[in-house]
Amino acid sequence: MTQPWLVVGLGNPGPAYAATRHNVGAMVVAELCRRAGETLSSARGLRAETARTRISDAGLGMPAAQAVPVVLMRSRTYMNDSGVAVRKVADFDRIPVGRIIVVHDEIDLDLGRIRIKAGGGDNGHNGLRSMRSHLRSGDFLRVRVGVGRPPGRQDPADYVLKKFAAGERAEADLQVSLAADAVECLMTQGLGAAQNRFNS
Repeated sequence: MTQPWLVVGLGNPGPAYAATRHNVGAMVVAELCRRAGETLSSARGLRAETARTRISDAGLGMPAAQAVPVVLMRSRTYMNDSGVAVRKVADFDRIPVGRIIVVHDEIDLDLGRIRIKAGGGDNGHNGLRSMRSHLRSGDFLRVRVGVGRPPGRQDPADYVLKKFAAGERAEADLQVSLAADAVECLMTQGLGAAQNRFNS
């Protein structure tokens, strides 16, 4: 059997953070769950919410002979400790670092842009820093979802904890859907095809 995928949507837990820029990764995982017809539920002892499905060329959650298992997750820890939960889930399901896809906000990309890459540093992102520390590797796949840079001299840490402005909601919703498409493409067609299609 082909090794399963682990798709991690970075964010902070709780309704106060649900619609913030920093939680765009968690929004993408919620969209993937919707497509798969699955619901995230607390995974006992793993400090995460997970949903289990499968993917094939027929789509996410569709029955097919060659379907590959997929674990969708978001951490129940705060962003700075994301790696704790990711490591627990990866160990539990025996998923190697190269089969982990992390979806996260990226202030160095404008709203509406997506970039897919394999490996790299954390670029000041505390969720990525925690993952690299706990996994002892940065060689996971990343779907970077642009949220834009803060205006003026606003602190980036404050900016990403703000909700999308009313005029940005439609663009943000479209971007979440496109990022979910990118995750599916990564799993079914590979890194090169996903980059060619989605990197902007």
